[in-house]
Amino acid sequence: MKKLYSANNLMEAQIVLDLLEHAYIPARIFNQYAQGVAGEIPFTHAYPEVWVVRDEDFERGKHVIETYENTPVRTGNVHCPSCGEENPENFQLCWKCGSGLEIALYRKNAAE
Repeated sequence: MKKLYSANNLMEAQIVLDLLEHAYIPARIFNQYAQGVAGEIPFTHAYPEVWVVRDEDFERGKHVIETYENTPVRTGNVHCPSCGEENPENFQLCWKCGSGLEIALYRKNAAE
C-alpha cells in the first residue's frame, strides 16, 4: 500500500476514493476519525489520507487526482429549456421540472 493523497477533510477524501474506484483502483481511507484529536496531535497527522491498495496503481491514481484537482469549477447559471427556471450550471436536471439541461448547457458553451 502507498499513500496517494492527503485530503483537507473527510468529504474530499471520499470524493477522491470514489474517483479512484470508478477508475478500478482499489483504495482505502485512513485517519477517518483523527480530526477529533487535532489539538492533541499535529494537525497534518489528522488529515484523512487516501492510500492505494496495489502499489502498481500508484501512478494511475496520481493521474486521476491530477485530473480532479485541475478540473475547473463552473459557477454560472443556465435556464431550463422547458420551464425557464434558473439552475446552477453543474446541474444535469432542472430542479423545478426535472427536464434535462444538456441542450441549454450546449447552447451556453457554444455561445462562449
